[in-house]
Amino acid sequence: MADNKKIEGKTSPLLFAREIVKTFPGVRALDNVSFELEKGEVHALVGENGAGKSTLMHVLGGVYQPDSGAILLSGEAVTLADTHQAALHGISVVYQEFSLSENLSIAENIFANRQPIGAFGLIDWCALHNDTKEMLDLFDWDISPETLVAELSTAKRQVVEILKAMAQNPRVLVLDEPTSSLTASETEMLYRNVRRMRENGQSVIYISHHLAEVFDLADRVTVLRDGKIVETCQVSDVTENELVVKMVGRELADMYGSRKSAIGEERFRFETADVNLSVRAGEIVGVAGLAGAGRTELGRAIFGLEPLGEARFHLNDGELTITSPEDAIANGIAYLTENRKDDGLFLDMSVRDNCAAPSLSRFGGRAGLMDENAVTEFAEDFRKRFNIVTPDVNQSVGLLSGGNQQKVLLSMWVGIKPKLLIADEPTRGVDVGAKSDIYRMLRGLAAEGVSILLISSDLPEILGMSDRILVMREGRIAAEFTGEEATEEKVIAVASGVLSEE
Repeated sequence: MADNKKIEGKTSPLLFAREIVKTFPGVRALDNVSFELEKGEVHALVGENGAGKSTLMHVLGGVYQPDSGAILLSGEAVTLADTHQAALHGISVVYQEFSLSENLSIAENIFANRQPIGAFGLIDWCALHNDTKEMLDLFDWDISPETLVAELSTAKRQVVEILKAMAQNPRVLVLDEPTSSLTASETEMLYRNVRRMRENGQSVIYISHHLAEVFDLADRVTVLRDGKIVETCQVSDVTENELVVKMVGRELADMYGSRKSAIGEERFRFETADVNLSVRAGEIVGVAGLAGAGRTELGRAIFGLEPLGEARFHLNDGELTITSPEDAIANGIAYLTENRKDDGLFLDMSVRDNCAAPSLSRFGGRAGLMDENAVTEFAEDFRKRFNIVTPDVNQSVGLLSGGNQQKVLLSMWVGIKPKLLIADEPTRGVDVGAKSDIYRMLRGLAAEGVSILLISSDLPEILGMSDRILVMREGRIAAEFTGEEATEEKVIAVASGVLSEE
């Protein structure tokens, strides 16, 4: 367990959100929530998707105004009318959604609207780049401050977001799922900086679905459920299992489930100069590897999204030609993207319309008109089947929690009745309860004979769900393990090149 320190001799907390209420149409997101943060404390905030965590952070960051309640800093009531006011009071927030300008440099993003000014009121570029280099050193990042954000990977953009918030030298730093896009080394750098901030007397509110991070970093943890505080306790006084029960309100036994039916004959085969893989009917094949190993590129290539050289596709002993997603869908291949918000869902459209989007042709009625009742019944069936929490299927997908958005995305592709489902990071950014639901859904699809290619950076997920595991390195399949013989140590060793290829 981490070097957590208990907060003793408490007087007035640094930050006190007192009896906060925030309501959206049809939903009370925060119901008289009171939350305290001490000076020099790392306070974790956990709960299922939709529990109210992000809403509370938006209130503290000045994005939302509470319907009632008060926010106190060092015992003094403050009004956080907008993000600028929050920053002036020393509160910086790193949200899950990026707020960077791609056409500007790393330096211009980190110090946006706060650039050092030199003679004649012009930006002092030399000072700006020197200040940026000091921030980049916090992550041991050797890159030019003039590099455009558009040239960076998703993980590096996340680092820029974090540095942008840290550069303000805040009294309170709020991190909402900060490691969701980070590599292992970048995550360790984040840990180091969070601990350094705590030693300097700065305070951190840390939101994460990865409970291991809570136990590594936090002093205290507060559990939210259905917009209400369940409990606040010292991290040292609770176990991970106890925390899960408090979050979801029930025991989650056998998280990954087990195979319910036999694996069938080979269903799909994909061959290139570097990759030769097959998936049998009802089989779950996991694809592991480090960031940049080519896992996502493999999934996109099979779905016709990435250009390929010489590649051969076989489905049910027949050779296919796939040059576009339309070809893939026509042949029963579905792709659950790792980025549901940008590449997967129509956020402004309803649950109903999203569920039906990839399979609209099945709803054609008389005179070529859409059978609207059939579409509604189709979406309603998935809402019940996958336990999608929404007032009704006409609710905008953008208003749902991350876990429920992911269930809608899965519903979209299950709706085409796929022969092969490529699931790329199917539980990224979702809570432990939603993870359990998604694993159950994938197990159910496999039992129905659907072939599943599971691409994930979550090693316990890969090990817990896969019948076979392929390890990728530098765009190639470096090793293959059965589910029984695979271990975290073996997979990491192959992925990093420590263990020779098999």
